[in-house]
Amino acid sequence: MLDHDKANQLFQGFSKLTREERFLRLQQMGVLTLDDVDYLRAGGVQNTVLAEKLIENVIGYFQLPIGVATNFYIDGQDYVIPLAVEETSIIAALSKTAKWIRQQGEIATHIEGECILGQIQLAKVRDFARFATIFAENKLFLIEKANEEVAISMVKRGGGVQDMQLRQIVRPDGDNMAVIHLTMNCCDAMGANVMNQVLEYLKAPLEQLTGESVSLCILSNLNDQKITTAIVTVDGVDSELGQRLQEASIFAETDPYRAATHNKGVMNGIDAVLIATGNDWRAVEAGIHAYAARSGQYRAITQWRYEQDRLIGKFSAPIIVGTVGGVTSLHPTAKMCLRMMNIQSANHLSRLIAAVGLVQNLGAIKALCTEGIIQGHMKLHIDNLVLVAGASELETPVLKEKLHYWLVANKRVSLNNAREMLAEIRKI
Repeated sequence: MLDHDKANQLFQGFSKLTREERFLRLQQMGVLTLDDVDYLRAGGVQNTVLAEKLIENVIGYFQLPIGVATNFYIDGQDYVIPLAVEETSIIAALSKTAKWIRQQGEIATHIEGECILGQIQLAKVRDFARFATIFAENKLFLIEKANEEVAISMVKRGGGVQDMQLRQIVRPDGDNMAVIHLTMNCCDAMGANVMNQVLEYLKAPLEQLTGESVSLCILSNLNDQKITTAIVTVDGVDSELGQRLQEASIFAETDPYRAATHNKGVMNGIDAVLIATGNDWRAVEAGIHAYAARSGQYRAITQWRYEQDRLIGKFSAPIIVGTVGGVTSLHPTAKMCLRMMNIQSANHLSRLIAAVGLVQNLGAIKALCTEGIIQGHMKLHIDNLVLVAGASELETPVLKEKLHYWLVANKRVSLNNAREMLAEIRKI
């Protein structure tokens, strides 16, 4: 574990370093090894052998930039967070906001529950009362058989099928639908494959016992059985800023149009870590957005409140990830990113991801409540505009300076501005 005082020193000025200097600093932190640095210098995976094992009809790779967010101090431990993302300002905002929290507050995380959720659906049940009775009488038998025949590897690691619950849903045509919710502890695996195998295995005995027909067997990404929470506390916050942040939160908590963009900001941080670690970001996205609408209205997935110079923010949602199996175990970049954070378990990774999402959210709404989202974002986006405009190496610093002045004076900047200024530079 990195010494806290040493981490403070090594985080200083990180964004101003060259790439080679960043490599050296990360090695000094114990975050990267020399082999990791060599791998990154070489450009990562060099052939499509791995890709051929992951997907079909392979033609190559789509590469995303990988960067690191600094200054994170979560649950009393320092972290460098790897993120795979293409959007300007995400990493800068994360590092800046984490530094503010590091200096004036804290980040704490925890998890409630331990299981993932699967569903067995019977579209039309002729006699629901009879079905419910047979299910209740045989539930323990079904759990035992599933653990013995399919989930035995999970059982050996301390997990396995834990429970089964029956739901009755009245269909639009008035008939009854039966849905069985099965919960399973998948330890450090994400668990989708083993869950679906368990559900499919139970189809035959359920049909034999009840005489009813099973329709669908599938994992649910709305997993309310395991909720990850991150809490950020910042002390000494100016009253005007604190009130503005609270009001921005209330806006997103009550208006679904604002909530969609608010939550997208949270996912900017979460998705980037999920991708970097080889996890299924689509599944986590689906679960978080569904959870945000669990009241019947889509709402903010975070809440911020201000009282007596203290700002408190909270994120709570399902973040089901894995650290064994799948891409996390196969892709060398994913394995490296997990090592960079010294991840000890799937729960550990889930807690860090929740913290990153909440900190990203704070950075975004703080920008909205102060200088505005454009000012900070576009300062960093100028580099992209210069690149797309086609500036040469000699023209780049001149064009960047002109665009910075234009942004300060006009509060906006565009690709057309960049092209027009570049044309003027070339006339000189």
